[in-house]
Amino acid sequence: MRTTVDIPDMLYRQLKTRGATEGRSVKELILRGVQGQLRGGESKRSRRVKLPIVRSKKPGLVNLDNASIYKIIPFP
Repeated sequence: MRTTVDIPDMLYRQLKTRGATEGRSVKELILRGVQGQLRGGESKRSRRVKLPIVRSKKPGLVNLDNASIYKIIPFP
């Protein structure tokens, strides 16, 4: 199916640049974006994970057993 979409010039230039760096066409990028929206906006990019910081008097050496881990990290 063919359709017409008005894309602002600046956004189109960014799209064109991204396509060139990824070796993809503008059409491919647009279709990937539409498919992502239809899937619920799911992204394949990894999300930053926040890990708990465990303080130690001797950095690089932390002796933990399961009981200690349960005290540090709240589990549901």
